[in-house]
Amino acid sequence: MNPIVQYGIIAIVILIILAVALKLTRKDFAIKENKLIGYLGGKDNIINAECNMSRFKVILRDVSIVDKDAIQKLGAKGIVEIDNQLKIIFDNNAKQLKKYIDEII
Repeated sequence: MNPIVQYGIIAIVILIILAVALKLTRKDFAIKENKLIGYLGGKDNIINAECNMSRFKVILRDVSIVDKDAIQKLGAKGIVEIDNQLKIIFDNNAKQLKKYIDEII
């Protein structure tokens, strides 16, 4: 078999594997977004959301119903509570989270 054809087949297989992995990653992220909203007390508890780099700031109606332990298990590096606000430090997902929450609220 021609080496160019072999390399072409290998490249196609690698692209298919990468596409599947990317799709699964996005699906996992969507599941995490839904869980996060639940842990924050539901969409009705969220007044506003902002993000700055890896920090995700949420203004809530009632902070007492938030499940902070569950949020940390989702991958939060830290949570700071100030009055009715939570500042949650995530990796690079803060912008995606804000976009998702803006669509819901």
